[in-house]
Amino acid sequence: MKLVILESYAIHENDLDWAEARRLVGDVTEYARTAPGQIAERIGGAELVILNKCRIDEQVLRQCPNLQWIGITATGTDNVDLAACRRHGVAVANVPGYSTYSVAQLAFSLLLAVCQCAERYNRAVQAGCWQLDVPAEYALLPQRELYGKTLGVFGYGSIGRQTARIGRAFGMQVLACTRTVRPEYAADGVEFVDFDTLLRCSDVLSLHTPATPQTRGVICEAALERIKPGCILLNTARGALVDEAAVAAACRSGRLSFYAADAAVTEPLPADSPLRGVPNILLTPHIAWTTAEALARLAAITTQNLRSFLQGSGEHIVNP
Repeated sequence: MKLVILESYAIHENDLDWAEARRLVGDVTEYARTAPGQIAERIGGAELVILNKCRIDEQVLRQCPNLQWIGITATGTDNVDLAACRRHGVAVANVPGYSTYSVAQLAFSLLLAVCQCAERYNRAVQAGCWQLDVPAEYALLPQRELYGKTLGVFGYGSIGRQTARIGRAFGMQVLACTRTVRPEYAADGVEFVDFDTLLRCSDVLSLHTPATPQTRGVICEAALERIKPGCILLNTARGALVDEAAVAAACRSGRLSFYAADAAVTEPLPADSPLRGVPNILLTPHIAWTTAEALARLAAITTQNLRSFLQGSGEHIVNP
């Protein structure tokens, strides 16, 4: 069998270790990055492919008749047409849970950046300032304490649940909205509420749900009209969960005191994005999943997915 790795690293070259995958499959071709027009040509007659953002659709599948297995180095599968893969007999495996702790950690990194501005204060101190003489150009924000505030968590999968744990450690009251409340959640110290209650009561609202037909654009103009005034909105999930123009308008009006996000509807962020240039919007370039620890788990689980498929079982198949 032949394996083609279309995107061999995450952020820096060699940050994903494919040594074991090479041992499993003797014939391996790796590409650092692959443009859309190169996908089918590079897969060619290979049976196995590992990718991250490359899109696999009906057109690609028709050109790659030998393809049997796709390993996505991610949890989300938005870029792969799962139904088309099923029609062509191609198994698709994802990597759930590898970035749980890293993404929840970044959610609070963004929140703390809003609430305490450590990086801005550091720049001011390095420039010779102290407490009372920090110039306005450093754009310091009022210091805020999280203790006693209400954290709303929309989506209570592994990342949402870990975010809730961190919130409780800060002394926050945690509300959560999720499709299914499982018995094991009873010990979490979280109150489960409907979406309207989550909007009305959250001082901080953190999004942790996949982008599905039901959740795309869930934070829209109508939702923002119902949200608690001054709420801080965090999005370390998917950009498509929010109407970015409506969010930018809510930030400008003060309805939202801040929007902090690690994801955008279109990535990289377009030059004309409504999120650009708004003082109370904080953006990072979709890097929550790229800690060294998360990437080590990502490569290891992807390789195990490959191993299990070669052995005839197949782990984490999302289109059975």
